[in-house]
Amino acid sequence: MPVVQEDPLLRAPRVPLATPDAPRSKELHLVDAEVEDPRVLTDAELLTAAARGAVAAGGGHVLDEVLVRFPNGAVTLVLVLAESHLSLHTWPEERLVAVDLFSCGAIDAARVVDELLRSLRLRRAAVRRVGRGA
Repeated sequence: MPVVQEDPLLRAPRVPLATPDAPRSKELHLVDAEVEDPRVLTDAELLTAAARGAVAAGGGHVLDEVLVRFPNGAVTLVLVLAESHLSLHTWPEERLVAVDLFSCGAIDAARVVDELLRSLRLRRAAVRRVGRGA
């Protein structure tokens, strides 16, 4: 019997996507951050909750997620958003988390980044914003 994979868009909430007359900001937020406590970087549940909470705070909508745990405890988390995507990659041995948020449509990307960084209890962070699109 063939395996049928459920389409995440079929179970996605109805969300206000950008309309032709709505302003569209396409931007990439890149974050390199050092955390106080490296245990945060191996706690997949905490990272997932923080990322989902940050997206909700910014008005975004999670459609799907993929989480990978590595043998050293590092985590890669990707949230597929109605407004694009958010990814977190951790290196616990370096106390490093790298965050990429590509946003378009109706989402407050700066708030997503601020909320996520606040919840991770950082020592320091470098945030870069890059506009996308021609």
